[in-house]
Amino acid sequence: MTSVDPAILARLHAQAFAAPWSEAEFADLLNQAGVFAVVEPDGFILIRVVLDEAEILTLAVRPEARRAGLGGRLTGQGALAAARAGAARLFLEVAEDNTAARALYDRAGFRQIGRRKAYYAAPDGARTDALVLGLDMAKNPGEAALP
Repeated sequence: MTSVDPAILARLHAQAFAAPWSEAEFADLLNQAGVFAVVEPDGFILIRVVLDEAEILTLAVRPEARRAGLGGRLTGQGALAAARAGAARLFLEVAEDNTAARALYDRAGFRQIGRRKAYYAAPDGARTDALVLGLDMAKNPGEAALP
């Protein structure tokens, strides 16, 4: 993968999330073995591959660019890159109440495999469960998560 500027990821993440990650956090992640990003001007996906498993660490799309297929495209490109890096399975966590993200991952072929109770905290202190989703890319590696 080519070099990625953590400042760009932090700026995009801040536009997409109420509790964004810092430039330093992105720099730390990008310095870890197996971590890569697929970046477009309006969004990115950050993935970590360890042996034959991969995890989507975050997917961020600027609000003005949503509902135009970018999230699906990034998910597909990220999944294919993870498969090329040796991953047979791809995992992620998504807030149970994030219906748009859940629909995107459902279209990409992810299925619920677990739940983390009260995983996400809202600014008001409310807690939301995370759904753990998985995609078995070994079945059809050339078709994994394509929009």
